[in-house]
Amino acid sequence: MDIRILRYFLAVAREESISGAAEFLHLTQPTLSRQLMDLEEELGVKLLNRGNKNRSVTLTEEGMLLRRRAEEIVALTDKTISEFHTAHDVVSGDVYIGGGETNAMRLIARVGKKLQSQYPLIRYHLFSGNADDVAGRLDKGLLDFGLFIEPANMERYNYLRLPATDTWGLLMRKDSPLADKESIHANDLENIPLIVSRQSMVHNELSGWSGSDFDKLNIVATYNLIYNASLMVDEGFGYALCLDRIIFSADHDSLCFRPLEPRLEAHLDIAWKKYQVFSKAAEKFLEALQDEL
Repeated sequence: MDIRILRYFLAVAREESISGAAEFLHLTQPTLSRQLMDLEEELGVKLLNRGNKNRSVTLTEEGMLLRRRAEEIVALTDKTISEFHTAHDVVSGDVYIGGGETNAMRLIARVGKKLQSQYPLIRYHLFSGNADDVAGRLDKGLLDFGLFIEPANMERYNYLRLPATDTWGLLMRKDSPLADKESIHANDLENIPLIVSRQSMVHNELSGWSGSDFDKLNIVATYNLIYNASLMVDEGFGYALCLDRIIFSADHDSLCFRPLEPRLEAHLDIAWKKYQVFSKAAEKFLEALQDEL
């Protein structure tokens, strides 16, 4: 399978039009159509549902699967080419970092800022996602480093414990009856609509804190990143169990955060694959991070 053809396929998926993709790629429409039919023949599946005169297309189920795989393959190819194109006597290139939403990202920013004066040609690419998203991209080589909020499975990685913790609590509207409390106890959660993280390990942690089956609570929605969940809280849809200092509720007109009691803290780790061979840029970042810690 030719990487060039995968780029053609992704252009068609993005433009939702063979003619539009052909114009973007500076190809004739018949040439692009032939390439796509050859790709379908090679894979033995239909990838595109073609509209009238091949002007509009939608992806089949197999096409959507290939799109996900092609995006990963192209991203990894571009990352590899970039690493080999880096001059031997100059430290430049790209560092790919993924992580959940946490205030500890400030530490990553401080390390990057210190490196800027010495290595101004290093560029940083951030990916936001939950632990499963980050681990998947780390395992495939699409990320150099992953920032994990515990609990997380770290058996496959080398990692550094960061000198920071995040605190679990409840995000709510300021006009909520629970906003009058200084902290939230397990019985406060029993009869309210909850918006919770999708991570199963988080559910286990919160079940241990509450001493009861977490899934028996009134869970009305789940999230993988908190920002959109905070909008649902703001609209009065429910209360979000989340980490502090991600949504800056102190500066928010209508939201507030109350910590859980007894206090439940989450440690943070930055991880990389065991036996990872780093680019020069990623190697310098890790050295700077170790110095910072």
